[in-house]
Amino acid sequence: MSKRTRTHPVQFYLNDDEQYILEEKYRLSRMKSKSAFLRKIILYGFVYEVDYSHIRKMNTLLGNISSNLNQITHRINSTNTVYPKDLDDIKELMEKIWQLQKSMVSKQPLIKQ
Repeated sequence: MSKRTRTHPVQFYLNDDEQYILEEKYRLSRMKSKSAFLRKIILYGFVYEVDYSHIRKMNTLLGNISSNLNQITHRINSTNTVYPKDLDDIKELMEKIWQLQKSMVSKQPLIKQ
């Protein structure tokens, strides 16, 4: 087991209402540990949730586009011929990239408190 960097335990007591509020705020934060949640509250005074689902979706789509581009470049390199269909496919993939980029700009992270 590695040596702990945080060596000072903290203990405090809450009534039922306070405990409920703490649990609810922790649940809404979607943080992995209550310790990390409490540290963030202490250090920064607030915890907020940022929705990155659109970024994960974009990364998946960019991976698919990248795969398609790699297949096209492999075909071009192996045949030493650029087919009009390949150029159309590349244009279509570039249009998808631009659409994703525009979508990302419109979906800046939403902060919930």
